[in-house]
Amino acid sequence: MSVKTNDLTQNPDLSQADRLFASDARVASVISAIDAPDVRRLCLRGLPGSAPAMMFARLPRRSTPWLIVAEDADAAGYMYHDLCQICGDERRAAIFPSGYKRHIRYGQPDPPAQILRTETLDAIRNSPELCWIVTSPEALAEKVPLDDRLDSLTLTLKSGKSCDMGELLVRLRELGFRETDYVYEPGQFARRGSILDVFSYSNEYPYRLDFFDDEIDSIRVFNVETQLSLERVESVTLIPLGADETSDGISLVEFLTAQHQRGRKKGKGEMPVILSRSPQDVVDRVRGIASESFSQSALIADEGDPDAMSHIVDADSFEEAFNFCKTVDYGYSAHPAIAAPDDAATRTLSFDCSLQTLYHKNFNIISESFTRLLSEGYRIFILSDSTLQTDRLRDIFAERGDHIGFTPVGRTIHEGFADNELKICYFTDHQIFDRFHKYSLRSDKARSGKLALSLKELNQIEAGDYIVHIDHGIGRFGGLIKTSVNGRPQEMIKLLYQNDDIILVSIHALHKLSKYRGKEGVPPKISRLGTGAWQRIRERTKQKMKDMARDLIRLYAARREEQGFAYSPDSYLQHELEASFIYEDTPDQLKATADIKADMESPRPMDRLVCGDVGFGKTEIAVRAAFKAACDSKQTAVLVPTTVLAMQHYHTFAERLKDLPVRVEFLSRARKPKDVRQILADLEQGKIDIIIGTHKLIGKSVKFHDLGLLVVDEEQKFGVAVKERLKQLKVNVDTLTMSATPIPRTLQFSLMGARDLSSLNTPPANRQPILTTVSGFDDDVVAEAVNFELSRNGQIFFISNRINDLIDIEARLKRIVPGVRVVTAHGQMPPEQLEKAIIDFAAHDYDVLLSTTIVENGIDMPNVNTIIINNAHHFGLSELHQLRGRVGRSSRKAFCYMLVPPGMPLTPVARRRLQAIESFSDLGSGIHIAMQDLDIRGAGNLLGAEQSGFIADLGYEAYQKILKEAVTELRTQEFADSFADMTRDGVQEFVSDCVIESDLELRLPPEYVPQESERILLYQQLDNMERPDDVKVFAERLKDRFGAIPATTEELIKVVPLRMEARRLGIERLTLKGGRMYLFFVGDDNKAYYQSPAFGKVLAYMQIDPANTRLRDQSGKRSMVVERVAGVSRALEILQTMRDLCPI
Repeated sequence: MSVKTNDLTQNPDLSQADRLFASDARVASVISAIDAPDVRRLCLRGLPGSAPAMMFARLPRRSTPWLIVAEDADAAGYMYHDLCQICGDERRAAIFPSGYKRHIRYGQPDPPAQILRTETLDAIRNSPELCWIVTSPEALAEKVPLDDRLDSLTLTLKSGKSCDMGELLVRLRELGFRETDYVYEPGQFARRGSILDVFSYSNEYPYRLDFFDDEIDSIRVFNVETQLSLERVESVTLIPLGADETSDGISLVEFLTAQHQRGRKKGKGEMPVILSRSPQDVVDRVRGIASESFSQSALIADEGDPDAMSHIVDADSFEEAFNFCKTVDYGYSAHPAIAAPDDAATRTLSFDCSLQTLYHKNFNIISESFTRLLSEGYRIFILSDSTLQTDRLRDIFAERGDHIGFTPVGRTIHEGFADNELKICYFTDHQIFDRFHKYSLRSDKARSGKLALSLKELNQIEAGDYIVHIDHGIGRFGGLIKTSVNGRPQEMIKLLYQNDDIILVSIHALHKLSKYRGKEGVPPKISRLGTGAWQRIRERTKQKMKDMARDLIRLYAARREEQGFAYSPDSYLQHELEASFIYEDTPDQLKATADIKADMESPRPMDRLVCGDVGFGKTEIAVRAAFKAACDSKQTAVLVPTTVLAMQHYHTFAERLKDLPVRVEFLSRARKPKDVRQILADLEQGKIDIIIGTHKLIGKSVKFHDLGLLVVDEEQKFGVAVKERLKQLKVNVDTLTMSATPIPRTLQFSLMGARDLSSLNTPPANRQPILTTVSGFDDDVVAEAVNFELSRNGQIFFISNRINDLIDIEARLKRIVPGVRVVTAHGQMPPEQLEKAIIDFAAHDYDVLLSTTIVENGIDMPNVNTIIINNAHHFGLSELHQLRGRVGRSSRKAFCYMLVPPGMPLTPVARRRLQAIESFSDLGSGIHIAMQDLDIRGAGNLLGAEQSGFIADLGYEAYQKILKEAVTELRTQEFADSFADMTRDGVQEFVSDCVIESDLELRLPPEYVPQESERILLYQQLDNMERPDDVKVFAERLKDRFGAIPATTEELIKVVPLRMEARRLGIERLTLKGGRMYLFFVGDDNKAYYQSPAFGKVLAYMQIDPANTRLRDQSGKRSMVVERVAGVSRALEILQTMRDLCPI
């Protein structure tokens, strides 16, 4: 039947465009064939790519949902995603995955996937919208519970209905729910006063039930990561894990046939239909899985499910149920040589469709192909999730002078195709631009909980932990204790020092405490009170930091005064370069590019730090900046830490700029002396526009003709000396620094405004997630990983951090994978040999690169999509994150295996660290890991040996705080003039901190927040806040999680804005005692303060309330007393009034 392709809106959505292909007549013919009493099997020929999904999406809902069995988990993910995209309603499709992370024989349960399984079973029984279930043979091989058992395990709760909380808690325990302090994973519940949190296996988000006496007052869905409510719901269904873990269960196919039999009794049971590319293959694969035995290798130290294989279906029962259903076989090619089966019970329908041509971004071929199709009468639909992409395609055609008309369609499918009968092309933008297309499952939301929990636990303070008090030194944490001040209860932190000395720390001074984090495995020395030793270390460190910071600030200040070169606005060549970028720019990338151009076009020298996760497009930003410099005849120097990275960047820059009038060269220790001499001569004469190199670039022999831009990549790998030498090369050179995990000291300067910061937080569209697993070092696991990668002609990084182990591992690899080609690389090899090894590997001469962490340093090889990290528990979070980011840079699925010694118990910190990395397989966490990194190993080469020593003495956070103090002192005293225009919110701050003391009851009552560790965490969060907005958010979160806020806690929260106001007014210490407020100002030596508007405002307040205020001066320390101040609220009102006054 022909269809008029003009009966469509100008910009149709995908479901409208689908009606042309899956016309009413075609759908009717499919349905009539399926429902014919004599037909058991329907063969659909000639439906390649996503054509089956386009056809199935128009099939009407049946009493038993359509069961689509894809070839594997990924194919199922894409089919599910296509159906959701086409019909535009997630509720109509359900995905039914395997409940295990890898093959079931490894016994590693995947709770988020188990949620999806249970959700699907619940939807089969209760959802009137459910139309399709998408699954894979591996998922079908796992049992589901009998319908009656599911009934007995299901709890339904409704808002406004009476329910005894005690009885509900008993029932939850009976059902196997585990009680925890906070809910992070399915199968958990937590009670806090009148609030009950439950994470059911029937929803990707947990529920929060708020009780009022014996009635459920409200039910809210909340986010696992933030623990905050998202929306209200009227009723919930709670289903435990036992619903999917049952030895007497049945297969999903049997479950559906049972539903069908039940429906027939009610007179509405349509025969279950299974749609698959090869129905017989499904039966064979399930039988194969059922015959496998459990693998002991992957069970690492007490984790995993040793009974996994008892959850496999009975193969004979499965086959019987499968054969009972009707099948649609959509795997037949339209090729006449491949005949469909011909028997009385089989019907065949043929289509004439072909896959979208792979153009590989070649617009000459695209133009030629599209022009031919249009001339033959085809209508071209371009499917895209982003209108930017279709606009860009139109612009490219216009710039080329091509007259190609196409119809953009909102939303896309996985694989485009052309219908040669109806002359319609459904082409996808990601295939035209050669980009990876990613599907998303709802379980991704549930995965964030594990990461949030791991990071939270890593930061939690526990009894016996080493704690650094910025004023008193390193002690041990002795718990949260209750004390009384003037008869009012207060909570304090107890710290234990040498000789059993004890210090009690007020909860308003928690920002002075930090968990000691130095080199792992080296315990710090506990401080002794009263000796002054800690103060001496602190002052010595501060002095050294001031020396270091002074030079930097002078440099930054000099740069701010210096007249740099103002570049011209973008040329047409710049536009052409940016339009040829194969990926879609993320919003962060666009903003960073615009900011860099604005910096370059202004006369002030640029000093910008670009922080972006591995693979977030920092190199592309550098290419654009370097080309902009070249357009104004200025040279660019790109400094990288390793020879290999220099070569890689050289290839990237040369490839991106190959059609433009720019000369790119690289300089490294591996180049021949003759070449180096020639390059240096050309550089001095201005014949080279962009030079890329290692630290040789800053050698005395290198002379530039006219250096305009300096780009420093992978900044964390350079020592301080190299960076400072760079800065002194030329003060008025624009500097662009790039890093995936920015080092703390530099980050500190950026955040304090001494230099500009661009952060790339948005992951690029459709970048591959990296499948990450932790397992023991076992021959089976390694052989499986290596063989799978070799089977798709890929390559493998094998990382081991000890050079001595590399020889043994090489021999072991060759034994377990005969014929594998292994090349070894490490930093102690001669540079020529190292470079040759890596170049040979990049040229595909070897299959496995066995190396130390050298690959962390920015090596980018798209053909490497498996990384195996040996002894992963010895690596820090940021190291693991950086290493893993080296794979997954192409359109292929990437794998990361983190191996630990089998049977060896891991330390809690190492286990949590591995769990955090394992559960966070997506990109985008680099900057958070930089802020969170718990392992300061490597601080020596990050910050210089001396700084590393200070970190060992002080702990990491204390080091950061002292640095902040040092910089604040320099900015308000020595460099006050330079920073006059850069103070926070335009207000100069004279103190880095204000100490608050009180005799009021300000606390989180234990009956409000019962867990001590959580109270400490909340006190810390509150005490470390820097912005008023944070306080508002904190109060809302508290109310959401724990209920109505008590008065003592309301007052406690107001201490934060009180401290902020006091700091702005130059108050060093504020005391609330006996109904009075005492304000202590900075010392007399800070003359700038006593001439500032801040002190003028204090004097102005004295004039408007002389009866209640008086100024005191005791041995050079000025203070002020304010009478009649009953609590924090009144104190805050007074300081806010002062802030708003005009200074005297």
